[in-house]
Amino acid sequence: MTALDLTRPTGQHTRRGDRTYRASRHAHPIKYLLPLVKESTPMIVVMRSTATEEDLAAVIARLEEHGLTGRVTYGEERNIVGVIGANIPPTLREELELLNGVQEAVRITRPYKLAAREFHPHNTVVDVCGIPVGGPGCVIIAGPCAVESEEQIVTTARAVRAAGATMLRGGAFKPRSSPYTFRGLGEQGLKLLALAREETGLPVVTEVMTPTDVELVARYADVLQIGARNMQNYQLLEEVGRTGMPVLLKRGLSATFEEWLLSAEYIIAQGNPNVILCERGIRTFETATRNTMDLNAVALAKRRTHLPIIADPSHGTGKWYLVQPLALAALAAGADGIIVEVHPDPDRATSDGGQSLTCENFAALVPQLASVAGAVGRAIVAQEVAAGR
Repeated sequence: MTALDLTRPTGQHTRRGDRTYRASRHAHPIKYLLPLVKESTPMIVVMRSTATEEDLAAVIARLEEHGLTGRVTYGEERNIVGVIGANIPPTLREELELLNGVQEAVRITRPYKLAAREFHPHNTVVDVCGIPVGGPGCVIIAGPCAVESEEQIVTTARAVRAAGATMLRGGAFKPRSSPYTFRGLGEQGLKLLALAREETGLPVVTEVMTPTDVELVARYADVLQIGARNMQNYQLLEEVGRTGMPVLLKRGLSATFEEWLLSAEYIIAQGNPNVILCERGIRTFETATRNTMDLNAVALAKRRTHLPIIADPSHGTGKWYLVQPLALAALAAGADGIIVEVHPDPDRATSDGGQSLTCENFAALVPQLASVAGAVGRAIVAQEVAAGR
């Protein structure tokens, strides 16, 4: 099965390596905001779709009255005026919003711009082979921590697909604390993930660790994962940004919320808005669990950024029996999905067996996730969507 087989037949396609990727039919608004960000714009003026050139001229004239400059960025549906200048009068926003053709004026105060909801108030929905991440539905990504063998990954993929997963996770390159532990099968692991995708139709989420590996991993993956240890590897962030592919950005072990969003900014600044945030727990003074699952960040992300966010309760807790309650809590807090580790025999797993669900436990979790999603007015993304049918 080729990558094109897993996507919907609409839209344009671009090539990278041996893989084919589906580009959005319409350019994301971020594309038009990039020039304004590079000008360190403290305010933007969003024009209505019906605004005329005379309306734009009136906005520019009002800015000039205050000693400011207006930089117009023309979009497909509406135009945006970036306000250039250091001294913004406190009444400027109200003045501008009274002018004809102005939808709203927005102050930009956060260090991250393109990731901020002020810059892009509507939710970004990332399309992964026809699966919407960040839309009305919640996604479930499941699979082993590491790809170990053909039998292991295909067995797991079939099991999670049957239980209701919408994507398959699995590591071919593994960053490990010790250089003597299993560090993944490399390209052979990527080939096995591609085989599992052929067997099940599930898009593949897998980690890329270095800028030089991006092209290789991009040939096989549908989503490029940036692990917690690489959250501030800025060369890697820029390289995955240049692919245009969906990127799953995990929060660093000790990263603040702002640092996490600034890492997302590196990817978006390359013209790639297809970023999915992943809260995977942070390191605190608590030692009873592997990490502390920060569900505050999940709820806060829905207010501060337009990017979708999913939660990883496997790494967030480090204990398989805590995965279920934290997964349910994450959806209740507003997460757009979860990513969990599943292994057919966790006791013999080469990596993270203690935090991996069995296939049976995962199957029991899915209907509970559906119940919580329904309670907050959402649903689990349907299998028909995941299979591209």
